[in-house]
Amino acid sequence: MLEKLSNSLKDSLRKILKASLIDKKLVEELTSDIKKALISGDVNISLADQISETIKERALKEKPPKGLPAREHTINIVYDELTKFLGSDPGKIEIKKEKGQPFKILLVGLFGSGKTTTTGKLAKYYKKQGYKVALIQTDTWRPAAYEQLKQLASQVNVPFFGEKDEKDPIKILEKYKSEFEKFDIIICDSAGRDALNQELIEEIKKINLLFNPNEKLLVLSGDIGQAARDQAQKFHDTVKVSGVILTKLEGTAKGGGALSACSATDAKVKFIGIGEKLDNLEEFKPKNFVSRLLGMGDLETLLKKAETAIEKEDAEKMKKKITTGSLSLQDLYEQMEAMKKIGPLTQIANMIPGMGMAKLPKGIFEQQEGKMNNWKYLMDSMTQEEKDNPDIINSSRINRIAKGSGRDPSELRELLSQYKQMKKMMKMFGNKRKMKQLEKMFGKGGFPGGMNFPGM
Repeated sequence: MLEKLSNSLKDSLRKILKASLIDKKLVEELTSDIKKALISGDVNISLADQISETIKERALKEKPPKGLPAREHTINIVYDELTKFLGSDPGKIEIKKEKGQPFKILLVGLFGSGKTTTTGKLAKYYKKQGYKVALIQTDTWRPAAYEQLKQLASQVNVPFFGEKDEKDPIKILEKYKSEFEKFDIIICDSAGRDALNQELIEEIKKINLLFNPNEKLLVLSGDIGQAARDQAQKFHDTVKVSGVILTKLEGTAKGGGALSACSATDAKVKFIGIGEKLDNLEEFKPKNFVSRLLGMGDLETLLKKAETAIEKEDAEKMKKKITTGSLSLQDLYEQMEAMKKIGPLTQIANMIPGMGMAKLPKGIFEQQEGKMNNWKYLMDSMTQEEKDNPDIINSSRINRIAKGSGRDPSELRELLSQYKQMKKMMKMFGNKRKMKQLEKMFGKGGFPGGMNFPGM
């Protein structure tokens, strides 16, 4: 997520972590680096200057609370000021139905912002929460809009309302208006253009008047740079947008321009899109977002993702197996499948506190994901008995499994070695005597940082 900006900010903080003394020279160097990182990430120059100056002033004048080292206090100041820049408190959408009417969400934005895909993501997000959701298409401008939204509705398995050959969005809304009361949430995908011209302004105003949405969300692409500010202001002037959804924040997107735009217009970011899949939508929480940017992790979001990926009953069974050390290859297989639902390893690692600050070789997580895919092919070629009891896998079985999966025998040996190491570690977690020994070495929890494990 905003990889370049995140890496630059983390490099700045590493200087503080390595320093034995926090003096004026180091603070000025830190704030200069932060300012450069923000500007290179497309944050508005005056905003970047304001943020860095505030950090510098606080770092030089404030005394750390009792018991808190100056290094940590300085990092906390960076965290605080970046969080304030993003709005501090989450812009949560409260779903409320009034007088039998559904909660209505209107999405607006220009071509290429990812508006239609975001409509599908929102539908999936709210459906998973138990709401009855329906989608309505009023984008009569883009030829493929009808088919795309219809297909997305089918993937999410929610009702879809639209007219393929109708050119007037108002007629579509009027036709299906009587259907709305059957649902908890109606999400409307409006048309876009290359620019917010008078024609689009009039169209959005008419849709807004008839649809009467509870939320008017502007979909902004994270890669549009400084143009985001002007775009956000124009849409706000047109329909008084109540919030923003930022898309395409994964990978190398700069994103600072879009974030600056939200800060300038006081429009809270409600969601962020971090990938192309329908699950790649997150409720935006500034504190969690900044924590991830700075490499401090985001356990709250990780656990929330894990809850949706792993059934509670399955999680309890796995916890029991882990604490007794009775993990099989079948269990490992199921864990790999669950992890794929949570997200790419890079995303997961950035949510683990401290992992984001580690200087790991470039591409390490991509390599590990490649290995995991190959291990899955190997496991698919095993019998159930071999998955349940890997100790029976001898040389002849290794050759048979490798041949059947189209993989090299050395990859299977590596998988078996990893499995044995993991099983040994799981047994240790279940051994209270050994855990007490670890606690003496590392403190409560058994490992540095006070990390706790299932069954501890």
